[in-house]
Amino acid sequence: MKILYGVQGTGNGHLSRARVMAKAMHKQGVDVDFFFSGRSSEQFFDMQCFGQYRVQSGLTFATKDGRVNVGQTAKMNAWFGFVKDVKNLDLSGYDLVLNDFEPVSAWAAKNQGVPSIGISHQAALNFSVPKVGDNWFNETMLNYFAPVDIALGCHWHHFGFPILPPFVEVDKVEKELAHQVLVYLPFESPDAIVDFLAPFTDYTFLVYHAGITHQSMPSHIKWHGFDRDGFKAAMASCGGVIGNAGFELASEALTLGKKLLIKPLLGQFEQLSNVAALELLGAAECMKTCLEPDALRRWLKSPTPESIDYPQVADELVSWLLKGDWNQPEELCQSLWSQVNLPQSWQKKSP
Repeated sequence: MKILYGVQGTGNGHLSRARVMAKAMHKQGVDVDFFFSGRSSEQFFDMQCFGQYRVQSGLTFATKDGRVNVGQTAKMNAWFGFVKDVKNLDLSGYDLVLNDFEPVSAWAAKNQGVPSIGISHQAALNFSVPKVGDNWFNETMLNYFAPVDIALGCHWHHFGFPILPPFVEVDKVEKELAHQVLVYLPFESPDAIVDFLAPFTDYTFLVYHAGITHQSMPSHIKWHGFDRDGFKAAMASCGGVIGNAGFELASEALTLGKKLLIKPLLGQFEQLSNVAALELLGAAECMKTCLEPDALRRWLKSPTPESIDYPQVADELVSWLLKGDWNQPEELCQSLWSQVNLPQSWQKKSP
């Protein structure tokens, strides 16, 4: 079986899940090629595990000051180029297209009649899980942005549906520094982040951000460009995580038992829905519309939650894919969740 794996490159969550899957596929000898879109090729990093991968422009979204900019998103996407990329992607040598919300390979598979399976957090939102902003536009996006034959969603809780647990790869916690906080707010301006953190001098903030600030940096704020190994080490050792409401970041924090303070990317359906799920589960504190010092002050004094030991989803999923019986994923989902000891307070949660 030869597989093309299409991965959305906007943000780092899809890439994190693809890295976990790449290792599982390599262990089981799967013949797979990787295809990425959503950012330019020079903006990808730590891509060695994907071998000779391909990159196309695809579709993405623009943000400003922590909010999706709809007008700029419409302008920046090359729609005619996208149609051309779909037409030119030849899938004749592939038996299956795996897809993590990547539109070029999804539409190419649909047009060429190649079987396709989606593996994404977005697919979980097709079920009645906690959601915010569930309207016709967002439903259309879920169904038509990257259409697949079979959609496998992943979430922090199954909520009574055939959903996979998160795909998580984290460093082992050797030593935790309670007054050290990891900050990953890629959609917020650097100056706003510094202003937000500056008053809290009793804590050390490790900020990972692609931008740079134009003001003097207080000594308790340590600024880093994105480095995957450094980020994972900081995640393992920190006492808490401040971030946008991306799925993978929260998954890693839950797995390691890190308290979580989130601020969603406004106008982004998935992140707003993630906030709803985390609040229902009592798994995070939320800043709804802006960076709120009072919320940070309360959160810094809050207790550490228990960790959640999610199973090795990728290994079992790859084995399931190789069997070729793709129309009955319920048994796979049940097997994986039977290995998870969810917190007692989560046991009967439903949207």
